[in-house]
Amino acid sequence: MGKPLFYEILEKPATSCAIGICSAIWFYIQKSNIGYSHVGLSYETALEGHYWRIITSAFSHISVLHLVFNMSALWSLGVVEQLGHLGLGMQYYLHYTLVLVVLSGMLVIGMYHILIQKFKLEYFRRVTAVGYSCVVFGWMTILSVKQPSSKLNLFGFLSLPISFAPFESLIFTSIIVPQASFIGHLSGIIVGYAVGWGLIHGMNNYWAVTMLGWTVLVFVFSLKKSGTFDLNFLEIEPVTDPSLPSVRFFAAGTGRSLQMSTLPDAGADLV
Repeated sequence: MGKPLFYEILEKPATSCAIGICSAIWFYIQKSNIGYSHVGLSYETALEGHYWRIITSAFSHISVLHLVFNMSALWSLGVVEQLGHLGLGMQYYLHYTLVLVVLSGMLVIGMYHILIQKFKLEYFRRVTAVGYSCVVFGWMTILSVKQPSSKLNLFGFLSLPISFAPFESLIFTSIIVPQASFIGHLSGIIVGYAVGWGLIHGMNNYWAVTMLGWTVLVFVFSLKKSGTFDLNFLEIEPVTDPSLPSVRFFAAGTGRSLQMSTLPDAGADLV
């Protein structure tokens, strides 16, 4: 007999939280009748400054089958949290999950840009990516480099050698879920190899907190700029002191004169 689920959750706290967040967001999306176009990432929305979609697209799922596949694979990949003796562990898992979410989303937009601008494939201008697959495929790839003897269990009965799992899962997902984003999955694999081979390395608590802070700032201000939600509390009031004189130039004939006035002038918005 295996371990009780409760003990497995305690051994994979970060993985369990990620699964809980994705599942809760999926439930909210279903109850609120939110479409993938409202939370997904596309080239057009990125050009409009909707950078917040890099985060919302990663944690959102529209299809229950896609959610089950991703969460089943993620649960198996949670073994990374238990491999602290190999230089992995929970901190490593948290640090590079953040890297996978942000960089794979940026890479998706970069690939769309190349396909549209270089190869004139306008179809990709409106393709919308959604789902945690980029992170799942990234961790498959990292584990295949760090622990090639591991197995990936899907749905509790399908077991794949981790060394081939990224590309096997890429094909399997494309067959089972035809709407799945091939480019999104491929982006996760590319970033995963960059992490696994040490091309992206050196993440510690300081850099993770710094990266998280910038991610939150970009998320909030791009959300405000896009006008998707009313964030009036972020407004900065104009600074104007009516007791101070204002200075203005005006033309007089062919020369210019300087005029000072005690009347209040229009203040500048500091955004």
